[in-house]
Amino acid sequence: MSIFVKTLKEQSHLDQVHITVCNVGSRKVTSADEYGAGAWNVFAPNLTIYGFDADADACEASETELEARGINWTEKHIPLGLGKSIGEATLFVTKHPMCSSLYEPNEAFLSRFANLPESASLDFTIEIETTTLDNVCDEEGIETIDFLQIDVQGADLDVLQGASKILNRGVLGVEIEVEFSPLYSNQPLFADVDTHLRNLGFTLFDLGVAHHTRACSPIVSQDRRGQLLWGEAYYLQDPLLENANVKIKEPGKILKLACIADVLGFTDYTVELLEYLTVNYGENPQYNFAQTIIETLSKVLELDKSALDSLPLVAKMRPYLH
Repeated sequence: MSIFVKTLKEQSHLDQVHITVCNVGSRKVTSADEYGAGAWNVFAPNLTIYGFDADADACEASETELEARGINWTEKHIPLGLGKSIGEATLFVTKHPMCSSLYEPNEAFLSRFANLPESASLDFTIEIETTTLDNVCDEEGIETIDFLQIDVQGADLDVLQGASKILNRGVLGVEIEVEFSPLYSNQPLFADVDTHLRNLGFTLFDLGVAHHTRACSPIVSQDRRGQLLWGEAYYLQDPLLENANVKIKEPGKILKLACIADVLGFTDYTVELLEYLTVNYGENPQYNFAQTIIETLSKVLELDKSALDSLPLVAKMRPYLH
């Protein structure tokens, strides 16, 4: 749950901030997939969401549902399969559609684990056209993306490779599914994705991981939950690094990054970025967050004025308190 963004919005610091989220693999399976109605809704109406999925029916269902609901943000679902190049590819449709991939399921490996074959085994194949995120952004007039979420079952690195231009324009955060073992034949693994994103200046902030136990075993360890197979990796840019992309060093970009970090739950990073903006750009009221930080900390930590004043953070920002 975010801590600072709501206060920033109430104090009009976000009036000129527009957040663009891109969701590749946007089939809505659970409430967590409802980006516009979830934590990101705090930015509405200054919120735009682009969803991409190879399943045209899933995109149509999302569009119909959004139209019926009447939303106060912009959201568009586009039926396209995104990869690293423009062309044709085989889509391997699995027994549960959410496991479908441009990579063939590694059924020999999957069969060794409980419950995986029932959802991830191959059902049928179809030929589809693929394109790149860069190409779509050019066609749709999407100039920037602030947060990129990718969940395409093994082909996630392919999407990144087809998004080099938009990534270099200043994408601030990436949430991406990664596999630690080959659930799909010849797929890239976590190490490949991690190296690619680090080369683009991103820093790994967290991993949400999933373990599975062997199908043949009637017992499970109390200490280990089985083998680590996949997870959700969270990457953010770090504009405070000397070699950071100059496009993310702009104060407006840093403010967006602070907000994204807060939405994702990295509150300590939000504090660091807001403090940095205050100390370095605080003469401009738009980037003076001293009062916001102090008021929020006093509520969350339940500290009185003397305790707050003893914090090094507060002492550093005192010249910017009015």
